[in-house]
Amino acid sequence: MSNYPLSYKLSWLPRFLKPSLRGDVGGFAPIAATLIDPLPARTVRLAFVGDISAIANSSAPRCDSAIAALLGSADLVVGNCESPIVERPSAVLGTWLGTHHAMTERFLGEALAAVGISNEKLVLSLANNHVLDQGVAGFDETIAALKRMGIRTIGTTEDGPVAGLAVGPLGIGLAAFTLWRNADADLFAGRVSMDSDAANWAREAGAADLLCAVPHWGWEFRHFPRAETRALARRLAGQGVGLIAGHHAHVVQPVERIGGTLVAYGLGDFLGTAFATQPWPGRIGGIFVVDVSADAGTKGSIASYRLHPFVRLRAGDHEKLVELTRLEGGMRGKVDGRLNALFPSPAAL
Repeated sequence: MSNYPLSYKLSWLPRFLKPSLRGDVGGFAPIAATLIDPLPARTVRLAFVGDISAIANSSAPRCDSAIAALLGSADLVVGNCESPIVERPSAVLGTWLGTHHAMTERFLGEALAAVGISNEKLVLSLANNHVLDQGVAGFDETIAALKRMGIRTIGTTEDGPVAGLAVGPLGIGLAAFTLWRNADADLFAGRVSMDSDAANWAREAGAADLLCAVPHWGWEFRHFPRAETRALARRLAGQGVGLIAGHHAHVVQPVERIGGTLVAYGLGDFLGTAFATQPWPGRIGGIFVVDVSADAGTKGSIASYRLHPFVRLRAGDHEKLVELTRLEGGMRGKVDGRLNALFPSPAAL
């Protein structure tokens, strides 16, 4: 049984059909900024993408070359694996209806190649509400498939609270958790991390130059984070987390600076996770690119960041990831208007 409150369940369809701009709009940061000026001589580039699923793609997506080049420039790419990786779904009816997610190993491999992400640079979070959509056997199959592909994972109890990775000269700590589950608590227990208290991560996080949280949080199809989500971000910042990149809302959400901590509340979908046909605000995604200093005096500090919006357009049986400069007509105007509502200075793009 899921842990969603009734009000959340009742609001899902209306908000899917018309994503909300309601909420507290104050205190957010620009879409891009330089935080260390002059920039450090040495930096490590991290790129965070949103939810990844095959729901809206019967075949691998297409991708603008500029987006692939941007992802290829990163030293590490982190995303959320929203679909279990199985050859044959066990939840046949739910998978056909779209309520249960699934994708094949072949699809994921072809999709990553299409968007320019190499497996050895990729980390995928499994801490999300859909990870047990194909049961415990599907969860185990997912882990086995990612190991075969050489893709590192975070967000399982096997991974531990914090995964420590050497990224160039930096030690990066990654901690993923989900606040939501679609299955019974006893199925998630011992498999998927739901621990949002960074005080419990202290031992594993100690050696990291930068500790990053990758939460699956908030309410879906709302462009502005709820007060409870912002309060959790402040608590994580106070516990030593320096960078937070969130998922689950399926729409782009703002960026906030909390002291020295940088928060991207929601990056939207990277590959469509709802339905093949989706209202346009849910087709806006973001790639959050963060350059981290590797210089001695500022090692582990965020030097600059930029959220790069893109749009997923239908192209037959799959999606095409399109950068904003390639959009035309009314769609470009609608997307610009939505970004203007979310970011103090979207014109920076």
